[in-house]
Amino acid sequence: MEFLIANLAPIMFATLIVFLLLGFPVAFALAANGILFGLVGMELGLLNSSLFQALPQRVFGIISNDTLLAVPFFTLMGLVLERSGMAEDLLETIGQLFGSIRGGLAIAVVFVGAMLAATTGVVSASVISMGLISLPIMLRNGYDRKLASGVIAASGTLSQIIPPSLVLIILADQLGRSIGDIYRAAMVPGFILAGLYIVYVVIMSLLKPDSAPALPEEARRFQEPNGGRGGRSLLVLMAISAVSAYFLGLWVENNTAPMDERIVVALLFWGATAFVIALVNKALGLGLLSALAERVTFVMIPPLALIFLVLGTIFIGVATPTEGGAMGAVGAILMAVARRRLSLDLLKQAMDTTTKLSCFVVFILVGSTVFGLTFRAVNGDLWVEHLLTGLPGGQWGFLIVVSILTFVLAFFLDFFELAFIIVPLLGPVADKLGIDLIWFGVILAVNMQTSFMHPPFGFALFYLRSVAPRDRYKDRVTGKMIEPVTTGQIYWGSVPFIVIQLLMVAAVMAFPGMVMHYKGTAAAVDPSSVSLDVGSSGYGGSAYGADANPFK
Repeated sequence: MEFLIANLAPIMFATLIVFLLLGFPVAFALAANGILFGLVGMELGLLNSSLFQALPQRVFGIISNDTLLAVPFFTLMGLVLERSGMAEDLLETIGQLFGSIRGGLAIAVVFVGAMLAATTGVVSASVISMGLISLPIMLRNGYDRKLASGVIAASGTLSQIIPPSLVLIILADQLGRSIGDIYRAAMVPGFILAGLYIVYVVIMSLLKPDSAPALPEEARRFQEPNGGRGGRSLLVLMAISAVSAYFLGLWVENNTAPMDERIVVALLFWGATAFVIALVNKALGLGLLSALAERVTFVMIPPLALIFLVLGTIFIGVATPTEGGAMGAVGAILMAVARRRLSLDLLKQAMDTTTKLSCFVVFILVGSTVFGLTFRAVNGDLWVEHLLTGLPGGQWGFLIVVSILTFVLAFFLDFFELAFIIVPLLGPVADKLGIDLIWFGVILAVNMQTSFMHPPFGFALFYLRSVAPRDRYKDRVTGKMIEPVTTGQIYWGSVPFIVIQLLMVAAVMAFPGMVMHYKGTAAAVDPSSVSLDVGSSGYGGSAYGADANPFK
């Protein structure tokens, strides 16, 4: 009994892990453990029965949390856009744009994956869309099956790091930080990760040209009368729009505005200028732009405008994330109406999926609240704190161990489970060690991406397996028999991208500046860390240089 009393917290945590490994639903495993060990603690005299009187108030606090409204809004926005055919149009257009170079289709998949990540925020929607649309085209043109499956699955997981990611919303809520700040902080790592995927595809196309061939001449749809593809016309349009946007941005924004705000304004003006030029050219029949330039402009600019309208208003402080999500949902519905693809069935499917996902999140959060209430009551938070603060290496030792722990747990748990189980335990320890919690959250977010890519339990691999061909089939375009994609090929194809994701975790840890820019240009001073050291030659205990130091 003495052993049980002294070690109730680790026993409680170990029991939770056992329940999860046995396959019990996460929400009920959390809540059941909290209630079970709460009763055990009362029986042992460790807890008071009045403890659970605080539970209704905590549950009501979850339900009334306005921040969590961003989850259904952004989910609905993404599902409406995905079901309205936006992904199909983007993949076809960008595939034609890059198709003439080796690896062009794979580069297009990464590019569209990043765009879908900035609109859907849902991995399943991105992976399934690209798997259905791009995988048959890549197989038809002789792409290596490992490379094709790996790039589709990895590009789909970009939804976890590029805003408006659902995992970033949950992490911000669990860490008690601003969603806008964590969105701003995650933008650079997210797009660098997409760039690393493209670099890997380019390297593979150079080392193994047969693994990523260019589109054959007959598959390139946008041809000009002179035999060209119209790429020069597109470059001229983009250049003119960029110059116009630069001067318009200078006119609207002064140089003292934050960099994020200036970038958002410039991109909005750039997209609007390109769209207006293309629209005038088409309406007046001027013939100044090629068919490819017109297609790229009309397909890419509207979703890009919606992305920057939603995220831009959040970054510059005009709207809260919840309000930005609401605008995004309305904008997505209006775009579907403009494309004449909105139907009652589409709206019903999107709302049904949104409701299920939102309920899933809330139920897990309620379960984790019950678990956390008992776990802290038996001093579980102190047990975790003593366990992790005593690690060698201080802050860096803590970050390395937590990253390894998250990577290992990601083999068995998805990102929601990780966010609700381990983040409430690790966040207070990181804060006590003086680690910037936004930086810590981005490290966890990049690491949690691997939970979708781990063989054999990665959900992105399951999603791709569900749409990849299992048997030989006759291609409807070429009439040739296409070999199936095996599960082993999907698993091995994910390995290089898992390595890239882990390298990105190390890069975010080694170069915190790519995250810490969220603080802006204003000097950040923690009043609690300011002290006066009379007679000393130093600067005392001020937080000088806190912008560059993630440990302050």
